[in-house]
Parts: sequence; C-alpha cells; structure tokens
Amino acid sequence: MELDIRLPARQVDVERIERQLLDCDPAGVVDLAPATGHLRVSTCAAPDEVARILSDSGHPVAASDISIVPSVCCGGCSG
Repeated sequence: MELDIRLPARQVDVERIERQLLDCDPAGVVDLAPATGHLRVSTCAAPDEVARILSDSGHPVAASDISIVPSVCCGGCSG
C-alpha cells in the first residue's frame, strides 16, 4: 500500500526512516513527493507501524497525518 504522510515543515531524514522501515518490510520504499513535500511510503506495514517507525526516527506524526493512497494498479502487468 502507498501512504501519503504530512510532516511538520523541517528537515526530514529520509535515509534514517527508510533504514528503519526496511527492518520490518525489506521491500519498503520511502521518498519525498516533490510537488507537496509529503513523505511517500510504499509498504506492506500497517499505518500504525509506520507511525511508530516515524516516531522512532525522530519524526512523530498523528494518525490523521497518514493517508492511504488509493491503488492505481490496473492488474495488467501481473496477469
């Protein structure tokens, strides 16, 4: 699932967040959306687990700051 996360306006340590995410989801991906500055997380981890990872990384967020992005998968590439 893809998550869109609003973070307070400050420096975001994306590499630190990604290292911690990879401990629970080795296929997880983290980056900053250039248009919004929001953190984008692609993971199989639940939103509450991602919130814990962010908090442990020095970026605490409220549950209301995490939005699940609807899937854009058409299913065409996997059968």
